[in-house]
Amino acid sequence: MVARPVPAATRIDANKRNVAMGAVYEHALGASTVQRVRRFLLVRHGESEWNAVGRWQGQADPPLSQTGSEQARLAAQSIGMVDAIVASSLRRAFDTAHIISENLGIGPVIVEPDLMERHAGEWEGLTRHEIEAAWPGYLDAKRRPPGYEPDEPLLGRVHEGLARIRVEVPGDDILVITHGGVINALEASFGLDWVRVPNLGARWFVWEEERFRLGDRLDLVDNAHSTVQSWGQL
Repeated sequence: MVARPVPAATRIDANKRNVAMGAVYEHALGASTVQRVRRFLLVRHGESEWNAVGRWQGQADPPLSQTGSEQARLAAQSIGMVDAIVASSLRRAFDTAHIISENLGIGPVIVEPDLMERHAGEWEGLTRHEIEAAWPGYLDAKRRPPGYEPDEPLLGRVHEGLARIRVEVPGDDILVITHGGVINALEASFGLDWVRVPNLGARWFVWEEERFRLGDRLDLVDNAHSTVQSWGQL
C-alpha cells in the first residue's frame, strides 16, 4: 500500500462533524475485558464520467465527473471522524477519497490496489446498447464475457487487500473507498442477493473474533445525487 498526502484541515473541525457510524460493536470477555473491534466502511466512489454516460468501467480508469466530485464533498459531511482513509488505485476511487480527506482533515490517503473494481473483460468501455448488439441476450441472462473476472479471484485479492489494511493501517474505524462490484461480491459471500450500490453507497464490515461480520448498508448522499444504473453495470 502507498500513502499519498493531502492538504489537511484541522482534526478539531473533523471531530465536530456528525458521524454516520451506526451502532458500536463490542464483545465482552469476562467482567472487565473488551476485545478490540475494528470497523471498515466500504464506500463506492462518486460518479465518474463513464458512469454519467452509461459505459462499463471495470478496471478502466475514467475520472470523476463534476457531479462525482460534488457527491464526495457532500459525503464528507455525513462521514464524520475516522482513523484512516484507504482507496483503490483507480482514479475515481482515489479522487473521491482525496476530496473526503481534504474535507475531514484526515490523511494521507493510503492506496490499496487489490481493492480495485472487478475486471469487466471485453465489455470495458461499452454501453449496454453496444453490449447487447455484440452479445445478444447476455445481460438479461446475467451472462458475462470470457475476460470477466470471476468471483473467486476477485474475492481472493479483496480479502488480501483487507488483510493488509488490518495489519498495516492503525485505528479502529477505517474508511475504504472502493467500487460497487467489490462491495456486491463481499455481500454475496455472506449470502445476500444483489442490490445495486449507488455512488457513495456504503456497507459496514466489522472485524471481531478473527473474522468479518456484516454491518449495515447506508447511503452517504441522497438519491438526487446518485447515478442510476442497471444490473451489473460497473
